[in-house]
Amino acid sequence: MSASILKLHNVTIFQETEPILADVNIDIHKGEFIYLIGKTGSGKSSLMKTLYADLDLKQGEGVIVDYDLRTLKQNDIPFLRRKLGIVFQDFKLLPDRNIFENLLFVLKATGWTNEVDMNTRIEDVLDRVGMLQHIRKMPHQISGGEQQRVAIARALLNDPELILADEPTGNLDPQTSVEVMEVLQQINQNGRTILMATHDYALLLKYPAKTLKCDEGKVFEVVQKTV
Repeated sequence: MSASILKLHNVTIFQETEPILADVNIDIHKGEFIYLIGKTGSGKSSLMKTLYADLDLKQGEGVIVDYDLRTLKQNDIPFLRRKLGIVFQDFKLLPDRNIFENLLFVLKATGWTNEVDMNTRIEDVLDRVGMLQHIRKMPHQISGGEQQRVAIARALLNDPELILADEPTGNLDPQTSVEVMEVLQQINQNGRTILMATHDYALLLKYPAKTLKCDEGKVFEVVQKTV
């Protein structure tokens, strides 16, 4: 079996001072596609935020893309996030910049300096998600599904080892959700590891994969038919 890309051992996830998930044990290997499901308030987003160090890991052991979450220093967080691709439900595109400028902003913020390299990388990731033709459009000029494709392209900029997708289809209609899911599936088939939090059980049926569920303060694996 390939090496772990994410491993949590006896972890407790907190929302402020309140424990919301206890005794969390997760082991995700390179190349896997994993769903994370659960009701609103069950701890999915808090778990995701802990993984990309928006929330501190206060209890238990956690290693993600070779970073120890317990001993992570504040100035290490940008380096951790360069090894992660994060896709949010609400796209988080900057409304005052076009698609190219949105992605250029991320590259500059993560240390890229060569203009030719940056242009090539932006065109490459947009091409991979079928959005190259919209490179000069503003976010408001494209649909929600297209904005999410751009957000996925943004997550791919630094060739991440692990993609954390937090409800990436939550604001999309069913057909557009399938289109975005096809993009994520292709990225996974090309070797990227993906952990996707979702409420969309129709996607789980259409694209079966290992599924973790947050429920009653625990995280456990479920078989597909009981979801």
